[in-house]
Amino acid sequence: MTKEELKQRIKSFALRVIKLANVLPNTELGRIVKNQLLRCGTSVASNYRAVCRSRSMLDFISKLSVVEEEADESGFWLKIIIECNLIKKELVESLLKEANEIVAIMVSSKKTSRNNKFKIENQKL
Repeated sequence: MTKEELKQRIKSFALRVIKLANVLPNTELGRIVKNQLLRCGTSVASNYRAVCRSRSMLDFISKLSVVEEEADESGFWLKIIIECNLIKKELVESLLKEANEIVAIMVSSKKTSRNNKFKIENQKL
């Protein structure tokens, strides 16, 4: 998957989060979950854009960590939606799966980047 394809995939995730948030019930719990999910779910996309503009390998790895954290938090709120029966499980599962896949991609990218950084630093010695 190219950087542009991943950027589009993550943007699609944010758009799906927005759509899901808009159908949450207008209750106190629904509003709280909606605000939290919107914050972290859209942050995944905006922070990935920042990853794409990183100025160094350390900056890149650091920004990947932020995306990983926000995607993981999105997964948490999606699980809350399911467990509190705010929306039918079947309507949330694919978005939860996507959040988990984004976390896995970021973890893998960080590992690869750290290994590459280590190799580059050892070549200088």
